[in-house]
Amino acid sequence: MIKPEDKKMLLPNMSRRGFLALAASGSALAVTRPGAQAESLKTKANIVILGSGAAGTALANRLSERMPNATITIVDGRKRHLYQPGFTLIAAGLKPAEYSVSKTEQWLPDTIKWIEEYASEVDPVAKKITTASGTKVTYDYLILATGLKLDFNSIEGMDLGLVGKDGIGAVYAGPEHAEKTWQAMDAFTDKGGIGLFTRPATEMKCAGAPLKYTFLTDDYARKKDTRGKVKIHYAAHSKSLFSVPIVNEKVRMLFDERGFETDYDHVMVAIDPGKKLATFNTPDGRKDLPYDFINVIPPMVAPDPVRFSDLAWQTGKWANQGWAEVDKYTLRHVRYSEIFAVGDIAGVPKGKTAASVKWQVPVVEDQLIAQIFGKEATQTYNGYTSCPLITRVGRAMLVEFDYNNNLTPSFPGIIAPLEELWISWLMKEIALKATYNAMLRGRA
Repeated sequence: MIKPEDKKMLLPNMSRRGFLALAASGSALAVTRPGAQAESLKTKANIVILGSGAAGTALANRLSERMPNATITIVDGRKRHLYQPGFTLIAAGLKPAEYSVSKTEQWLPDTIKWIEEYASEVDPVAKKITTASGTKVTYDYLILATGLKLDFNSIEGMDLGLVGKDGIGAVYAGPEHAEKTWQAMDAFTDKGGIGLFTRPATEMKCAGAPLKYTFLTDDYARKKDTRGKVKIHYAAHSKSLFSVPIVNEKVRMLFDERGFETDYDHVMVAIDPGKKLATFNTPDGRKDLPYDFINVIPPMVAPDPVRFSDLAWQTGKWANQGWAEVDKYTLRHVRYSEIFAVGDIAGVPKGKTAASVKWQVPVVEDQLIAQIFGKEATQTYNGYTSCPLITRVGRAMLVEFDYNNNLTPSFPGIIAPLEELWISWLMKEIALKATYNAMLRGRA
C-alpha cells in the first residue's frame, strides 16, 4: 500500500475552501433520504429479503422503520459486508484490504430476523424459500437482493488461487484479491511488459471499473517513469468501450491520447498462466493475446437460486444470465406481483452500481407499501446509474446517466461530468463511503 507521505507527492494540492465545500456536499449526501419522511404504518405483513448486501440491508432498515409491526426476515449466509466501491482503491494501493470489510450484523436493525444461511431454492408459486440446510421460509412479500455471482469457473484455466501470482490480477474478486492485484500491478509497472485488460460480455456491476484500472495502471507507470517499457492493451467485449455514446467517445479519446491499444469484440474465455496467454472469442474465431499483467474480469450472472428459477428472464438477451424479470420502472416482478428485485439482481438495462441502489431502494419501498395498503405508488426508477470514472490518481469523471443514456449530473454547473476533476476524485475517495454507510442505515 502507498504510504501517506508518498500519496502527498502523487496527488495535486487542493485549497482549504475547495476541500470544505466538498466535505459539506458529502455530508449533505449522507443525510439526504430520497422521498419524504413518512409516518409508521401498521401491518402484520411477512416480508422476506433475500440478500444482506447494500440493497437488502438498506431496504431492511427502511422497512423496519416504516412498518415496525411487520415481520421482516433477511436470508443470507454472508458474515462479512463488503464495501465494493472500495475495491478499485485497494487495487491501486491507496487503501488496505480491511478498508472494505465490516460485519454484516452491525448494519442490520435489531427488529428483524436474520437467517444466517444461503438460499438454495426459491418457489414463487408456494411463496417459500428453502435454505442450504433445508429450512423452509415462507413469505407474503419477497425482495430479491442477492447481488450477482462472479463466474470465474467459466474461464478455462482460471483459479482465484492464481491471483497475485505471475502477473494475474482480479479486482472484482474481493478485498484480499484486490490487494494481491495491487501487488502484481505494482511489480508489473516496475518491470514493464504487456498489460492486458478485459471485461465480460455479460451484464456487470460497475461497468466503468475495467476502464478505471486500465487508466490507473497507465498512471502508475508514468509516475514511476517506466511507461516507455509498458504496453497497455484493452480487449473490449463489444464495438464500444462504454454503453453511453458520449462517454464512450470521451474514453476513446483518452485511450488514444495515452497510447492504449484497443481490440473490439474480444471476449475472454480461457487463460494459460504458464504461457501467459489469454484466449478470446472474436468475430474471426479464437485468438490468443500475450500478457505480463492481466486484470481478469469474469462473466457475471445471477446467483443459482434465482438464475435457475421461474423468477429469471425466460427469453431475450438475459435468459442465460438469470437476472430477475422485473418491470424496469417499478422493479416489481412481471409475473409475481408480490416479488420485487433491487440492486444487481434486477434484470433492467442499467443500474448495477451502489449509487443505483441508493435510488432503487426508495422505489421498492414505495411500491411495496402501496401494494400492502392498497394505495397508488408514486415513485419509479429511471435507470439512474453513477460511475466515478477514475482516469488517474487524483482525477476522475463523475459520470451519471439514465435508461435513455441522458447525462444526469447531480451537481450541474459545479461538477462537469466529462472533465477529469480533482473534486470528482474526492467524491470517490472520501464522500462516497459516508454516503454509502448512510444508505445502509436507511438514511440516504
